[in-house]
Amino acid sequence: MPLRAGLALTAALALTMVIALQSPLFAQGLKSEEAIDAIVGSEVKTEEVEPETASKRIIAAIGVTTQNAERVRKTFSLEELDIVLLPDLEKKGQDIAKAIAEHEKEIAVLREAIEGSALFFHAVDSRSIQVRDVVALDYGEDGTVTIFVKGGVNGN
Repeated sequence: MPLRAGLALTAALALTMVIALQSPLFAQGLKSEEAIDAIVGSEVKTEEVEPETASKRIIAAIGVTTQNAERVRKTFSLEELDIVLLPDLEKKGQDIAKAIAEHEKEIAVLREAIEGSALFFHAVDSRSIQVRDVVALDYGEDGTVTIFVKGGVNGN
């Protein structure tokens, strides 16, 4: 008798699992605003800035890219995240472009760190920004993180 009871229980459990796998899932996708806000923990702000107006700050952030990549890997919550779009970077930001070229390997490591972080990746992805366009990241003293991105609102 115990063998039959065990088989019946196993069959019932298997049937339950088959039905559960056939049912549509009601979980939120990672593309929904609620999921992104839950991951990021705060609103993601986006603004467009001319490269020459923020060049000193961007160049300084590029200079500490290795340290910032390590911080990205260790960051699990943020007070505020700003994404700054830099239109016409190649034309108007020669000093920035030079710093990017000099720190190309470090910036690649930063991009990998962003891709490996649900927090940062979904913040960037939620604004339809490609990680390959990230040129620098800056941790502010007030808990704000700013990500600088090549291109403008229209991808310029």
